[in-house]
Amino acid sequence: MRLPAYHPGMTHVHPLLDARQTAARLPYPALVAEIAALLADDSVQVPERLVQPLAGGGSLFVMPAMDGQVAITKLITFTPANAGTPRPTIQGDVVVFDIPSGARRLVLDGPTVTARRTAAVSLLAAQRLAPNTRGPLLIVGAGVQGLAHLEAFAGGLGIAEVVIASRSQASAQTLAAHAESLGLRARTTQDPDAALPDCPLAVTCTPASRVVLQALPRPDGFIAAVGAFTPAMVELGAGLCQHFAETGTVVVDTADALHEAGDLLQAGLDVRSFATLADVLRSGRARPAGPVLFKSCGWAGWDLAAARTALLPGAATTPLDPPQASPAPPF
Repeated sequence: MRLPAYHPGMTHVHPLLDARQTAARLPYPALVAEIAALLADDSVQVPERLVQPLAGGGSLFVMPAMDGQVAITKLITFTPANAGTPRPTIQGDVVVFDIPSGARRLVLDGPTVTARRTAAVSLLAAQRLAPNTRGPLLIVGAGVQGLAHLEAFAGGLGIAEVVIASRSQASAQTLAAHAESLGLRARTTQDPDAALPDCPLAVTCTPASRVVLQALPRPDGFIAAVGAFTPAMVELGAGLCQHFAETGTVVVDTADALHEAGDLLQAGLDVRSFATLADVLRSGRARPAGPVLFKSCGWAGWDLAAARTALLPGAATTPLDPPQASPAPPF
């Protein structure tokens, strides 16, 4: 990827972007393409992220990444106690630097970057791996990540129907109404296990404090699990994870899942044996037969891909007005 060279007189760069401006620079088609390009870029370096526990159960995340032209650091707090309050669970920024000059190019809204790049990674995985991309799509978790995955899958796969499950019926109904505003058929359910047989596509994006899905998938099922990003967190039942490993395919977002993928680790699975998304893209392998589980834990490389997308000329578009929903976890 070649970005426009920086010089002090550049006028197309707005250094400090709010949530709406950040979303406008991260349209899903461009973001998905940049994520795929980043995975093929040998200049990319992603040091291990720092996760510092904070008093009260929160965490401070420091996540650097770089390529030959751009360096970024995402600095965010994750405060689970804010769920259900006016304060967001994720707060912070992604700071983007030009490597040759050392100049700051952008400051992006951290929660918006996290939501959109996570959904874009799930979409890329579904495009390459899902046996049946027609839907309906089951979304478990009606927070920020649920919204992002709804919009990404609606635009990137052309699904026509969505089923939404959430502990908050009000949040589920709000997200369903937003789906209908996008031209989709939408309904809510209080039993995602009962809905799964009708949905070849599913996404779990919850706080990952308990198992939310344990029914076995359809033979053509695809599940993207994004909520759990530590060994202690979980969304999927152990039997469900074991079923994918024994009868289908398990793919992880990066090798960091070895010590982060709580769903797989708690199921007693050897995470080292599973291909990464980069492995899938490099191999050009055919779409696998049988059900597919994609486990996403988060990676600063995805934030770098978002920064590269935001720097592309003409990236800005008018973002959708998001409904008010309870925030979901960041990774």
